[in-house]
Amino acid sequence: MKKTIFILLFGLLISSCSISYQFNGASVDYNIVKTISIQDFPNQAQLVVPTLSATFSDALRNKFTRQTRLRTVNSNADLELEGEITDYGVKNLAVRGEDALATMAELSVTVKVRYTNNKRPSDDLQQSFTSSQSFSQTLTIDQVQDELITKIVDDLVDQIYNATLGNW
Repeated sequence: MKKTIFILLFGLLISSCSISYQFNGASVDYNIVKTISIQDFPNQAQLVVPTLSATFSDALRNKFTRQTRLRTVNSNADLELEGEITDYGVKNLAVRGEDALATMAELSVTVKVRYTNNKRPSDDLQQSFTSSQSFSQTLTIDQVQDELITKIVDDLVDQIYNATLGNW
């Protein structure tokens, strides 16, 4: 009898307890921080891909819009993101054979970011972020550029998001 009562009480205790996790990737106090401003990131690199600035800026805005409840404004925001694309380049990676022919190359992009938290200035950040993707030298950069830029931009946006709001 005691065993039956213990099992029933234990069962009630277990069923009445629940653990709830909420994870959206952001560490934002929405009672304090409500708005964000993300400026266009101009392309200041020596080699300029005409679409890179818009592609990167739009991807950054989309990430913060999808992953947070922050309202996007043009100015006087609680959080501000601005910067520029500072480097875009291709370099040879792997060399093979006596002819010293490159077999792999790497496309890399660097972005300088200035993050201002007007509600908590101790969180301000000024940092450069770099991402790269390798590709076979049997292909030209024109053949792989769009696909590589998409991957690089996604990685850069994730790095920036985690550095500013992720609190990892």
